[in-house]
Amino acid sequence: MAQLVSLVDSDANISPTQWQRSRYPEILRERMNVIHDGIDLDVVRPDPAATFTLPNNALTLDRTHPVITYVSRNLEPYRGFHVFMRALPGIMKRLPDAHVVIVGGDEISYGKQLPGGLTYRETMLAEVGAQLDLSRVHFLGRIPYAEYLRVLQISSVHVYLTYPFVLSWSMLEAMAVGTIVVGSRTAPVQEVIEDGINGYLVDFFSHQEVADKVCQACLTLGELNPLRHAAMDTIARRFNLRRDCLSRQLELLFPASGAGSRIRALA
Repeated sequence: MAQLVSLVDSDANISPTQWQRSRYPEILRERMNVIHDGIDLDVVRPDPAATFTLPNNALTLDRTHPVITYVSRNLEPYRGFHVFMRALPGIMKRLPDAHVVIVGGDEISYGKQLPGGLTYRETMLAEVGAQLDLSRVHFLGRIPYAEYLRVLQISSVHVYLTYPFVLSWSMLEAMAVGTIVVGSRTAPVQEVIEDGINGYLVDFFSHQEVADKVCQACLTLGELNPLRHAAMDTIARRFNLRRDCLSRQLELLFPASGAGSRIRALA
């Protein structure tokens, strides 16, 4: 109700994606502009020389070996954590030299707490942990942004699964650094990823399809440069903070000031 009162009283509104805008009643969509928050491509960019040292200096990872990444604020079903974990036994069996890096906390952002106070990480490890080489599965919890970016920069394949819900920045940032994204065939993801063009789409509910596509991508990485460049181009064209998103936000707020044009000129 608080949001509805604000929307009705507003002169203009911003939605970051077309899909989110489509969830509102038509009378509210009329004043809703689709402008993403933007990705700062001066910061979020490829780094072929990037490395990431795991906690306790146990191992340093880079792009010379397959690294599969998964990121979510918290590890829970809204972001397909259960599906990803069920895909891991098949992935790790077929990619015996791959490491899996998982970023995210154990709290609940969306949904409800499991009975007995168990976390989804504990629950899924109880289900599939015996089938995994846990020396190659690395749970980092929440980490500083600079470290998170290095994780994406060394990633061979990034898995992004989500219910029809708000699209995460992590998927766009993974594309921006040139990582191959395997994403769920759900509306928010389909707004950005075209299957086989700038990433891959899989059935959210099929851990087997997730495993197959991740393995296919890892085993053919040398052939996927067109996909990688198409992903980076998508972000540069549609989600560039400095050249597009910020200027459009300023033009909406101050239409007569020319602030948007000045921002574009500086970019």
